[in-house]
Amino acid sequence: MSKREVVLYTDYKSPYAFVAKDPAYELEDQFDVRLKWLPYTLNIPSYLGSVEGRNEHQWRRVRYAYMDARRVAKRAGLTLYGTKKIYDSSLANIGLLYADRADVLRPYNDMVFERFWKHELEIEDRHAIRSVLEEAGADTEGFFEFLDGEGRREHDRIRQEAHEMGVFGVPTFVLDGELFWGGERIDLLKERLREA
Repeated sequence: MSKREVVLYTDYKSPYAFVAKDPAYELEDQFDVRLKWLPYTLNIPSYLGSVEGRNEHQWRRVRYAYMDARRVAKRAGLTLYGTKKIYDSSLANIGLLYADRADVLRPYNDMVFERFWKHELEIEDRHAIRSVLEEAGADTEGFFEFLDGEGRREHDRIRQEAHEMGVFGVPTFVLDGELFWGGERIDLLKERLREA
């Protein structure tokens, strides 16, 4: 019998997705489920404004979000430095799709999250992303072709399907069509899995 699937929409530039990574892994250890990691590249200016055009309310939300995520990260023993700009994380997120196909998703996922939040990885640099994939154990001969073609199309299709499903942020877990947004909803997701 195949395992139940829990879809997890994630984005490397989200501090909340970063701190939810390890608790998400634990779901597979505690329950008979398989996590399906999918990229959901956030459009931060659409809800928090551009850096130049943010109003005071948006800045308060940004400051609180980083403070809150750092609190959670510290408790988990993780390092999380605030970002210096709004990143386009689509290259790293397409790398996630490539890593999954190469069966190196977890080491890739760990390296990208940890290095990005320590300011040790430039996620907008295709060569840096390919290097992480290589280090994770993937054959990267066709990565750039995938990045510019099939991977980009799949990334965009996944994002559109997520929108149609009601996804609006990360991390978002999906179990049997029910959405659980935020790492703090993992306990509620666990309740659903126990009920099943």
